[in-house]
Amino acid sequence: MAFQRRRQHHNHQHRLRVVVPIISSVFSALLILFALLSFLAPSPSDTDHLHHPRRFTSTDNVDGPTGVPVFRVQIIDAVVAARILNATLVIPKLDQKSFWKDASDFSEIFDVDRFISVLSKDVKIIKQIPRKGGKSLTPYHMRVPRKCNEKCYQNRVLPVLLKRHAVQLSKFDYRLANKLDTDLQKLRCRVNYHALSFTDSIQKMGEKLVHQMRMKGKHYIALHLRFEPDMLAFSGCYYGGGDKERKELGAIRKRWKTLHISNPDKERRHGKCPLTPLEVGLMLRALGYGSDVHIYVASGEVYGGEETLAPLKALFPNFYSKETIASKELEPFSSFSSRMAALDFIVCDESDIFVTNNNGNMAKILAGRRKYFGHKPTIRPNAKKLYRLFLNQTSTTWDTFASKVRSYQRGFMGEPNEVRPGRGEFHENPATCICEDSEARTKKDSVPRKYGKGDSLTRKEVMVSDDQNDEDDPEWSDPDDDEDQRGLQDKELNNGTVLDYDSIISEEPELEEMLSD
Repeated sequence: MAFQRRRQHHNHQHRLRVVVPIISSVFSALLILFALLSFLAPSPSDTDHLHHPRRFTSTDNVDGPTGVPVFRVQIIDAVVAARILNATLVIPKLDQKSFWKDASDFSEIFDVDRFISVLSKDVKIIKQIPRKGGKSLTPYHMRVPRKCNEKCYQNRVLPVLLKRHAVQLSKFDYRLANKLDTDLQKLRCRVNYHALSFTDSIQKMGEKLVHQMRMKGKHYIALHLRFEPDMLAFSGCYYGGGDKERKELGAIRKRWKTLHISNPDKERRHGKCPLTPLEVGLMLRALGYGSDVHIYVASGEVYGGEETLAPLKALFPNFYSKETIASKELEPFSSFSSRMAALDFIVCDESDIFVTNNNGNMAKILAGRRKYFGHKPTIRPNAKKLYRLFLNQTSTTWDTFASKVRSYQRGFMGEPNEVRPGRGEFHENPATCICEDSEARTKKDSVPRKYGKGDSLTRKEVMVSDDQNDEDDPEWSDPDDDEDQRGLQDKELNNGTVLDYDSIISEEPELEEMLSD
């Protein structure tokens, strides 16, 4: 059973949580952290390494509207790069001069001793660069090409490492190929799901938040809203706020000097813009989640404040955030964006349904994690299709609108077979690390879920028709070859099951009114 597998890990999960990638990962409102990583040679297996020349590599800061998740991805890939180079890894130093101004270091977010111990048979990790003659080695700075594979590291980095002894790798985001040998992919999983764990203080506070949500309702949805000003500015999207919006977001966008001049309409047509809180709410109601569902929102300061959030709260009155359920207990964490992001990550990970409003690192890391520890759905809006629907929402009935939402969301509901093994980002689809027996049980037991009246979890099974329109199939791109790939046909995507929406959705006058506003 999928949930049996998760229960088997339950006693250890407090050691397995990790900040999702800068969040992106972690969460949109999170502080942007970037790993400063160093590698030291000789071989990790050489017990006499201190008597040999040392070699290092490290990474400079990465600029972008991300959070703990990207940071997490960088650490994972740094460990794998160290393994490829047969080098020793120095515990990452976090950027404390970024836009987010977070003074946290690695040991204040992650359990350092566990990180070193779990990976001891894979890579030797030390806490700081050794000193020679009373002085620390000064690393040589270099940049690795994007999507660099094993041969790339061996041909480009290793010679420099052997010559310079200490090398710092700058701009380390996405500097490791998505497709690697099986052993290296499994190492990614050991780092991500077992070595990177939060400190006890973060983990215990996260568990308290989860407990509070379970006390309010047995089940809950976690929503990574990702509607902060930095995200909107970076995406180049426009939401109808006139000159005021253009001026405010334009000023923030100038932080990223390499961004091209955006075409807001084009970005939205291509599905590259987050949905508004209202649009997210309407999508969830159309998918069958009633107004009695409890929703936890992981978010920073939403652009437009309470006025922007009001429609979502009207659709889902049981609306919570970490600030509303544990305000006083958050005081030790509230001054540190990365630690607050870690708390959101834990609550999202434990949710029955996770909904992401941006397919960034946070969404990918959490989706992969939820598959690895026993499948739980991660819903991604099909923003490209939904955009056209929301443009014409005032001229349609609720039943028609809901039917189209359900059609467009096929393949985006987080079912086990939505992505073929080996397709998509490995962090989102870690098929190499999931054994076939467990995956088979997951397919059998992970049928679509919905929340009905009384907040009960129910299941429906209906045969899928064979005349599914190919246009509704999701497209998956391979991060290494940038070629769009179509997903499986509908009956493959859902393993022969879909929600019986017609039996759970009825025309609701208040929703008709919201569509016509």
